[in-house]
Parts: sequence; C-alpha cells; structure tokens
Amino acid sequence: MDEIAAYNIQRWSALNRVNALFTRPALQLDLPAARQYIDPENRLGDLSGQRVLCLAGGGGKQSACFGLLGAQVTVFDLSEEQLQHDREVAEHYHLTITTEQGDMRDLSRFADTSFDLVYQPYSINFVPDVRLVFRQVVRLLPRDGHYYLQCANPFAHGFAGSDWNGQGYTLRAPYIDGAEIINHDPVWVSSSRESLPPSREYRHTLSTVLNGLTEQGFVLEHMSDNLSMYPDVSAEPGSWNHLVAYAPPWLAFWTVYRP
Repeated sequence: MDEIAAYNIQRWSALNRVNALFTRPALQLDLPAARQYIDPENRLGDLSGQRVLCLAGGGGKQSACFGLLGAQVTVFDLSEEQLQHDREVAEHYHLTITTEQGDMRDLSRFADTSFDLVYQPYSINFVPDVRLVFRQVVRLLPRDGHYYLQCANPFAHGFAGSDWNGQGYTLRAPYIDGAEIINHDPVWVSSSRESLPPSREYRHTLSTVLNGLTEQGFVLEHMSDNLSMYPDVSAEPGSWNHLVAYAPPWLAFWTVYRP
C-alpha cells in the first residue's frame, strides 16, 4: 500500500466516523428511484443478470440500485467502512452483493472479461494517473462491454464558494495533469465539529481522460455535464447552487469497449 492509498483510507474512516453525507447508504429505494439514481438518462437498459462491478464505489448506494434492478453486483473499494454499508443494504433489501476491498489501480484478483459493466462513480480523482486505472478496467470487459466513468470537471476542479470575487469565480490552480488539489469539506458534508482530513485529489485534464480511454479501445457513446445539484444564478454568491451554475463540477462518460 502506498501513501496515497493510506491517506484515502484514513480520510474515509474519518468521514464514516462523523456520518458524512457521502457515507450514508440508500435504505429507502424503490425501483424508479434506483433507476433514476444510477441511470438518469436511461442509457443502461435491462440490467437483469448483468455482471456489474461498482469500482471504487463502496457506500451502499450504487450497489443497492443495481441489485434492486436485477444485476449481479460486485463492489470494489479501498475503504472497509464503505464496504460495510454495501453489506448493510444487501441485508436490508435481501440482495446478494459481493464486496472486495482493494485499490482501483490493481484489479488483478478478477479474471478476464469478468463483468459486462464497470460503473465508476466519483473516485478516479483520488489517484494521480487515470491510465493505470483504465488499463486495469479494460481487461475485465468483453468486447461491447461498458465502462461508466464520473470525474471532476478538470476546468473547474478546485473551485470553492470562497473564490467568488464579485463578478465570477477565480481560477487559482494551474491546469496541469496530475496536480494535487486540496479541498476542505463544506459545512453541509457533516454536522460534526470534528476536524476532518481534507480531500486530496488530482486534476486530470480532459485530453488525458479522453485519450487514455481511446488508447485502451473505449469508444465514447455519450458525455454528460449536467450532474450538478440545482444550479441557480440567483442564489447567494458563494453558495453551492450559485457555484455550480457557473461551472458543472462533474462530468460523466459512457463508453463501450470496441478494440
């Protein structure tokens, strides 16, 4: 285990200790809510029997959704606390969910073509080199298998409400691939007064992400940039809703493997 993995384990342990927003499992899902959560643009089709890997996606959200929709679900995550939430939703909904603890940069425990879909929610920005992950993912998919990737918008990565200058949000960090970005959690992440380790993330330029995917044989089917939460230009400057009205914080790529 390297220093990056050790830090992420420490941070997610702290987030779980204070019941942070990102650590709360989805325990009140019905089928429409499950579909809306993982597939708001209706791209996945029938998931019955599909072999799905939730990559670096522990926490009891995506796994519960896929399980309720009939998929065979495996969750792979660095945090044992996050994986415990997946076991919790499996028991709650009477689902079979396999959990595996490990680093997204090493998927060697899985056999070739083990999955039909690799679904990676926001997590790849916790490691500095996306190509390491892409090389791992591609081996797990058959031809025409799918890879869903959510990541930070590289042009807005590191924006914070405090960057409002009266006319716009100031860009502070240089646009350099692999550059470390330290983010302190906003107040809505947790009501606890405990001091949390900041998020250590890494900027991945758009060219690095897209070229890294195509180099491995992934074909881009669809890209989404409307994943922000309630953008509102009339909201209080510096607030989350105002901030995301100026730049979407996340991007999502739907790809298919066609070498």
